[in-house]
Amino acid sequence: MGQGQKGSSDKKEGKKKRDESPAPEDGKKRRGCRFPLLIALLQLLLGVAITAVAFLMLAISPSLLTRETPHWAGIILCLVSILGFILYCITYRPDERSSMQFIVKLLYFVLCIIGLVISVLVIAFAGYHYSQASSFSCEQVGEDCVCTLDQDDPIARTFTYEGVSDCEVITGTLTLYFLIQIMLNLAQALVCAVGAFILWKHRYQVFFAGLQIGSPSTQHWQKV
Repeated sequence: MGQGQKGSSDKKEGKKKRDESPAPEDGKKRRGCRFPLLIALLQLLLGVAITAVAFLMLAISPSLLTRETPHWAGIILCLVSILGFILYCITYRPDERSSMQFIVKLLYFVLCIIGLVISVLVIAFAGYHYSQASSFSCEQVGEDCVCTLDQDDPIARTFTYEGVSDCEVITGTLTLYFLIQIMLNLAQALVCAVGAFILWKHRYQVFFAGLQIGSPSTQHWQKV
């Protein structure tokens, strides 16, 4: 009689432990929801920084070209980070059974790739203009600053920066801003590449291995 009660109590305790243990789906759900938060935060910070530096560059002279003040790159990255936050808040469902989850994942991946390409373009433009500005010979002409690459060459190309009262701003501050843009966009390219890689790996690099257990109609596989 005592052994029967002991066996039933052991069964109850075992059942209780199984009930209290976290379900695999819950663990998977937590992993799926937590992925993009750090990447999205970094993208937001970098996007705001790139946009702020670009507008500071534009404040030096209104004649600067759009490719020289890449605020558009920072704005695009801010949009990518917003999608990352949305993806963080969406409840994870396996196999993209939610259409909203699939659309946000696809947009996030595509915009990460676009952000990576844009960052590389900005690095190329900023590097080119940085090398040019570092070699400028500038002189003040009224309210403008006229710069040349070679002051002794009479047919050398000239660059006119309007609304600049001190040419030291062009040869000093502007070149520093170009260097900052190179570093910020390099970090942005790395973050976008990591975000796209993690999302791709989470979606496609899931392998199943194991032996079939039970009848042919019921297949159980072990996920590794």
